[in-house]
Amino acid sequence: MQIWPAIDIRDGNCVRLIRGDFEQETIYNSNPVDVAQRFYDDGATCLHVVDLDGARTGRPVNHEVILAIANKVPDLTIEVGGGIRDEDAIATYLSSGIARVVLGTKAILDPTWFRLLVQRNAGRIVLGLDARDGQAAIAGWGESSAISAYDLARDFSDIPLAAIVFTDIEMDGMLSGPNFAAMQRMQQATAIPIICSGGVTTVHDVQQLAKMGVAGCIIGRALYTGKITLREALVASRG
Repeated sequence: MQIWPAIDIRDGNCVRLIRGDFEQETIYNSNPVDVAQRFYDDGATCLHVVDLDGARTGRPVNHEVILAIANKVPDLTIEVGGGIRDEDAIATYLSSGIARVVLGTKAILDPTWFRLLVQRNAGRIVLGLDARDGQAAIAGWGESSAISAYDLARDFSDIPLAAIVFTDIEMDGMLSGPNFAAMQRMQQATAIPIICSGGVTTVHDVQQLAKMGVAGCIIGRALYTGKITLREALVASRG
C-alpha cells in the first residue's frame, strides 16, 4: 500500500485544516519545499499536494510553490489537487514534473468533459471524491451536492482513472482514525484503486487499511503532530 504524505498549501505556507474549515488552520512550516524534501529523505516515494487557495477560488494559486517542489524532489511521484478546472492548468502541471492531477468539482459539474479528459490522459487523472455523510462535496468542501460519492465512483468506473482519492470530511484532521466502513463501501463500488484520505493517525490505522486492500492512504496532521512517523507508516503499509 502506498503512503502519500500530505502537503496542504495556503498563502504559500504548509498548513493543516480541520474538516476543511479555513477558520481552523494551523501553520506548520513556511516552506513547503523543505517539507517535501524532508519527507523524501525519510523514505517517501509519493506526495499528495493540495492548493487550498486554489480549491477555494477555482483556479491554481500556489502553482509556483508546487512546481518548485517537483523541481526540488523529482524522484517523488507527486499528485496535485485544488482549483484544477481547465485543461491549461492540467497541461502545465503534467508537463512540469507532476505525475498526476486530482479533479473533483469539475468532474462532478461537467462529467462529459471529465470523461474525455481522462481518455486523453489515461493513468494521469485522479478523481477526488470528498464526502459528507456519503454525499459528494464540491468547491473546496464549501458546498454539498445531491450526488452520492459511491454512485459517482460507479459512474466513472469505465474510464482509465489513475485512482480515486476518497475523503471522509468528518474525519479529516480529527486524528480519530479513518472511516473504515465508508472505505470498504467505496471499494465495493468500483475496481478503481482507492486512496484513503481523512483521519489516518496510527500504525494500526495503516495496517488495517493495508489488510483491506486499499491502494494507498494520505497522512497529514498525524505526521505533523508526531502521532505517527513516516518511517512507521511505511513499515506498517508493508504489513
